[in-house]
Amino acid sequence: MKIYTVGGAVRDALLGLPVQDRDFVVVGATPQQMLEQGFMPVGKDFPVFLHPDTHEEYALARTERKTAPGYKGFLFHADPDVTLEQDLVRRDLTINAIACAGDGSLIDPFGGRRDLAARVFRHVSSAFAEDPVRILRLARFAARFALPPHDFHVAPETSLLMQHMVAAGEVDALVPERVWQELARGLQEALPSRMFAVLRECGALARLLPELDALWGAASRHHPEADAGLHTMLAIDAAARQNLALPVRFAVLLHDLDADAVILICERLRVPHDCRDLALMTAREYGNVERAPQLDADAVVCLIERCDALRKPQRFADMLQAVACSMSGGADLPQPQRGHLLTALAAAQAVDAGRIAADTAQAHPGQPQRIAPALHAARVAAVEALRRHIDAL
Repeated sequence: MKIYTVGGAVRDALLGLPVQDRDFVVVGATPQQMLEQGFMPVGKDFPVFLHPDTHEEYALARTERKTAPGYKGFLFHADPDVTLEQDLVRRDLTINAIACAGDGSLIDPFGGRRDLAARVFRHVSSAFAEDPVRILRLARFAARFALPPHDFHVAPETSLLMQHMVAAGEVDALVPERVWQELARGLQEALPSRMFAVLRECGALARLLPELDALWGAASRHHPEADAGLHTMLAIDAAARQNLALPVRFAVLLHDLDADAVILICERLRVPHDCRDLALMTAREYGNVERAPQLDADAVVCLIERCDALRKPQRFADMLQAVACSMSGGADLPQPQRGHLLTALAAAQAVDAGRIAADTAQAHPGQPQRIAPALHAARVAAVEALRRHIDAL
């Protein structure tokens, strides 16, 4: 039995980056031998085990055979006779197909170190084409390794292979949960625009997110002078520079789409509720937020109530942050709208809702429908008073 560290841990160590997770491949062992040494089985499709002390993953060396379209159409074969090179040849990229032995020596049969030095994403073998998830993973890696000194690019032959995969319909077989998982991870990388550039170049974006792909070459809904696609990429990279949370980045990504398109995307990809709700609110209210300084107090309070900001102020603040990123288009510009609306929200929150509700109920017994208008009027008065105070300063 021989154990090797493989994959991202070896790659990141060679790049001088922090190693987050370690994966191991075991050559020359059977499942029974792993169990006898205290390893705990967790793999469903092929033998993967957790170390009894570290709980790190150890997978038996395996080969794969494509049996059906999509990323689940594989048969796996793990056997003590499977060699390390046979295991590595099935991996996606050469930079992920380097193994490290216990003595620190490297096994690099496919030129991974060469491609690390050249900052190139290159597929290991034609087996890359059998798993469409690899297109998404490569695009995500492009977003992660996008800034100097780790500015990677896709090898021309790999880009061509991905185009052929898309044309063959492999991407159409991806399940929504896996698309969202990779998309979400890519949105949280250093330069998310690189992910979408890779997906556009091979044609995958048009299959997965046609509504977003259609923005390139179209005028922005909110900034008619700008190319909507390019503007969106500048905005999403600005959100990444500010280290904003995933729901905010997703809202920025979809801000130039109408609400119906946002709903379609979220339903198709089964987007989590927090990301869906913020993206939908941003798409619906973008114009109102943009012209907030020109809105009267009643319109501002209607916006606050419509967004349920009194109960969920953080979500409202996140929506304003998404609009601010989108409005600036990546530039470092002041955004008075955000401060204006947050100040108005604070004024509305300061209204004693309990007292007003009690007073209204006492003055109009049996007419609870009068409470909501009374609360609204009090909030409008509070916002108006705040504006007069600010104007007087």
